[in-house]
Amino acid sequence: KLTGVLDDCLCDIESIDDFNTFKIFPKIQKLQERDYFRYYKVNLKRPCPFWADDGHCSIKDCHVEPCPESKIPVGIKAGSSNKYSKAANNSKELEDCEQASKLGAVNSTLSNQSKEAFIDWARYDDSQDHFCELDDERSPDAQYVDLLLNPERYTGYKGPSAWRVWNSIYEENCFKPRSVYRPLNPLAPSRGGDDGESFYTWLEGLCLEKRVFYKLISGLHASINLHLCANYLLEETWGKPRWGPNVKEFTHRFDPIETKGEGPRRLKNLYFLYLIELRALSKVAPYFERSVVDLYTGNGHEDAESKALLLDIFRDTK
Repeated sequence: KLTGVLDDCLCDIESIDDFNTFKIFPKIQKLQERDYFRYYKVNLKRPCPFWADDGHCSIKDCHVEPCPESKIPVGIKAGSSNKYSKAANNSKELEDCEQASKLGAVNSTLSNQSKEAFIDWARYDDSQDHFCELDDERSPDAQYVDLLLNPERYTGYKGPSAWRVWNSIYEENCFKPRSVYRPLNPLAPSRGGDDGESFYTWLEGLCLEKRVFYKLISGLHASINLHLCANYLLEETWGKPRWGPNVKEFTHRFDPIETKGEGPRRLKNLYFLYLIELRALSKVAPYFERSVVDLYTGNGHEDAESKALLLDIFRDTK
C-alpha cells in the first residue's frame, strides 16, 4: 500500500484515494453505463501501420500458417488444418495463441434498438464541427462495440510482441537517448548490477515538462497492467470462464521486492496521471457547460441525465 506525498506535486496518496473512492468513482461507474459512453465505434480490421504481423498471438486473431493440404490426413480434412502448422510443434505456444484469440475477441452483440439509434447519432454527428479527423469513425469497416460487454481486462496478449509495442512507446516519446534503458525492460541488454539507478539519475536531470511526460506514459502503462490483474482469467471450466483479481500477477508486476523497487514507482505514476486527468476535466468543463452542447443519443431524457451527471463530475474536479 502506497502512502505519502507524490513527487513533483504536493498531493498525498491518502487524500487522492479518499477523493476517488467517495467522489469520482461512483459517478464514473454510473456514467459509463449511459449509452453515450457505452457504445464505441472502431475499425477492428484496421492493420497495424507500424509492423507487419509477425505470426505470434494478437488480439484480433492467432495467425497460424496452415500446412499444405496434401500433407493433411484424409480423415481429418473436414476439420481445421491450422493445428497441423509449424506452431503445432510447440503445444504451449499454440495453447497460448488459442487463448489469446478467445480472450481478445470482441463481443459485438448489439440490439436492433441500439443499431437504429446509431443511425440517428450519425446524422447528428455529421451536423457538428470536428476539430480533428477520426479515421475509424468514417471507415466503411467500422462497427460499434458495447464497452460493457468488452471490459478492460486480460486478453492473453503477451510476450515479445507486447514488449515491442511498449518499448516503442517509451523509446519514441520520452526524450530518451538510446544508451539509457528503463528498469526491467526485457528488450534491453544486460546492465550488470544496475537496478535502474542510471535511468533515474538521467530522469531527474530532465526539465519538469519532460519528466512529467514520462510519468504520464508510465502511469498509463500501470493502469493497463492493473486492469488486467484486477480482471484476470482465473480458470475456464465447462466453457464458463471465471474472472477475478490475480494477486500473483499483481505481485509480479508491482511488488517492491520482485520489481526491485520499480513497482511502487509505477503506481505513484498512476496517481500522478490521475491528477493530470482531473486537471484536464476541470479545464474542459466550460465547453460542456454550454447549453448548445448535448450528449446526443436521441433519447432526450437520458441525454439530459447524462449531461447532468457529467457536469456533476466536472464540479467535483474544480
